[in-house]
Amino acid sequence: MNGAIDIGYGQLLLSLLFVVLAGAASLKLRLGLERDLLWGTVRSVAQLALLAFVLVYVFRIEQWYLVVAIYLMMILFAATIIRGRIKRTNATYVLPTFLSMALSYVLISYVVVGVIVRADPWFLPMYFIPIGGMIIGNSMNAIAIALDRLFSDLLARRAQVELRLCLGATSREASHEIVREAVRAGMIPSINAMMGVGIVFIPGMMTGQILAGSDPIVAVKYQIMVMLMLVGSTALGSVLVVLLVRRRCFSADHRLILEERRD
Repeated sequence: MNGAIDIGYGQLLLSLLFVVLAGAASLKLRLGLERDLLWGTVRSVAQLALLAFVLVYVFRIEQWYLVVAIYLMMILFAATIIRGRIKRTNATYVLPTFLSMALSYVLISYVVVGVIVRADPWFLPMYFIPIGGMIIGNSMNAIAIALDRLFSDLLARRAQVELRLCLGATSREASHEIVREAVRAGMIPSINAMMGVGIVFIPGMMTGQILAGSDPIVAVKYQIMVMLMLVGSTALGSVLVVLLVRRRCFSADHRLILEERRD
């Protein structure tokens, strides 16, 4: 058998039973998730259908700047999603988040596609966009966790931080432990994924390649590259974002200006 087995639209509709099952559990336990499940299903189907249509044209692009522009747009959407997850502080972090993600992710995507995979040209859309999308999707969660940890710890340990500032410490010295713990929290999920890959679960990229008829050895090589790539992008992205956003939590004269929003 060559290639993946096609799924008919009728069979695809049967997969809605899983959402119905989740909705029934929500109703039974009064979780209040029915609307989110419905909206999430509609959005995921619509977005993936649109993606399939768009990729047909994206994969025909032959100019590197258009490919990079599309990638930067994907990163911008990721930064706005992160913003939507963290609403309880007055910190302005969307721009530094976008800049740090753009710098680290474009660099890593270039190294992976152009140097490791050796696609020719390096911006070949059918490699650059999917691989870059995996970097964004996985690292986005890490950055959201790291930022949430940074803000929550700065607010919870405000007295300790301000005491250090009063004793002459700089904002960097007063928040060093908090920054370290925030970055650590962001990196833990990707490290845990490395521990279980191949034993607890078969990752998505490897599964997709095997279903598409690729040699399992080739699929394993790609998956190893992806796992290592994600750890590096998670680490680099989390460090850059936390360090840049940390500066916005303090004034120029080293006062903690981070506040919790009450609205």
